[in-house]
Amino acid sequence: MPTPSTAVEHIQDLGAYVSASPSSFHAVHEAARRLEAAGFTGLEELQAWPEPQAAAASKFYVIRDGALIAWVVPSGAGPTTGFNILGAHTDSPSFKLKPKPTTGKFGWLQAGVEVYGGPLLNSWLDRELQLAGRLVMRDGRQHLTATGPLLRFPQLAIHLDRAVNEGLALDKQQHMNPVFGLGDPAGEDLLGLLADRVSDAAVDPAQIGGYDVVIADTQAPAVFGARGEFFASGRLDNLSATHAGLTALIAHAATPLPNGAPIAVLAAFDHEEIGSASRSGACGPLLEDVLVRISDGLGASASQRRQAFAASFCVSADAGHAVHPNYPERHDPANRPVLNGGPLLKINANQRYATDAAGAALWARLCTDAGIPYQEFVSNNVMPCGSTIGPLTATRLGIRTVDVGVPLLSMHSARELCGVQDPHWLATVTRTFFRTAV
Repeated sequence: MPTPSTAVEHIQDLGAYVSASPSSFHAVHEAARRLEAAGFTGLEELQAWPEPQAAAASKFYVIRDGALIAWVVPSGAGPTTGFNILGAHTDSPSFKLKPKPTTGKFGWLQAGVEVYGGPLLNSWLDRELQLAGRLVMRDGRQHLTATGPLLRFPQLAIHLDRAVNEGLALDKQQHMNPVFGLGDPAGEDLLGLLADRVSDAAVDPAQIGGYDVVIADTQAPAVFGARGEFFASGRLDNLSATHAGLTALIAHAATPLPNGAPIAVLAAFDHEEIGSASRSGACGPLLEDVLVRISDGLGASASQRRQAFAASFCVSADAGHAVHPNYPERHDPANRPVLNGGPLLKINANQRYATDAAGAALWARLCTDAGIPYQEFVSNNVMPCGSTIGPLTATRLGIRTVDVGVPLLSMHSARELCGVQDPHWLATVTRTFFRTAV
């Protein structure tokens, strides 16, 4: 697959990636498909891993549930070679299917769902939505499923709530139950619909032992604006960064690497939106497990591995906030990032972002070397910011970390907004980062 070389090509490819990735499991499946097309080899955690070949770069990836780690070991890498890591995440705020998912009343069929993360609830109203994720059979086999347009959260008509425009209050349990049909819930089986949408095998719903299924918007991504400067899509937080890292790593692997190049790593974690505390999240051991096994393959001792970690750097890439023209008072008065002004350098005095002076200096150098602009982001003092995988990775592994990302409006909406140029710039500077010994 050709690497996108312009902002327009990149944004079109980002749209294709998002459309193919309605869940974290689909996101890593699509990433794996692209990596294999680029000559990467998939590895299994239960198996022994091959040692890197001394004469050429070695390209591998591994999947753990809804997370993926991919890496390129340059020829000549040794036990103390550092890792340059682009960290991102594959999940987005949404709704997750509950046990006993088929509900309803008054002749309506509804899906029982639980809020996942912090979605902007009102943005999910009156949209054609799908269910997507993985089904795990009683014998352990797993299948991806995606229904296409199936559900809708119907809003109450204004005639039945005359004060709705003075303030919409949505109860997560009472009001966020999507409809998907008409009939008697006792005679319907939502799992049967999910089983029917599995494309790679015939699935018996009675043999489904478990499932991780979320709701996703089905509207196609779109470029718009007076000069085509805007891009609207679901799941830009944070597939914009996952895609940037993926395209940068594939391009990096396809070009000759300089002497002394670091080991380039894409770490796309799951469960960031709910705190990252899982076996596939940034709080878990996934990244450390992979880095240790790479070091083992290079013959590193425990002491040499620590040297390699000390020579490493992590760029934590997660979407951030552009200044909102209708709510300027919610932003810092001096630092107001705009769309298409360049990726963000995210800073927080309380280390909700991991950026420090050394990280800021490295980011400035990388952007200069890549020939792109960047913008600084800091929160208004009365608007505490969220956090990212950055502080978690720095705390767990002791690897120097800087937080960056693409500026958005409507973050955590079912349909977010970014500039056409910024995702391409993030991928461009990531390519420079992968080649730079820090």
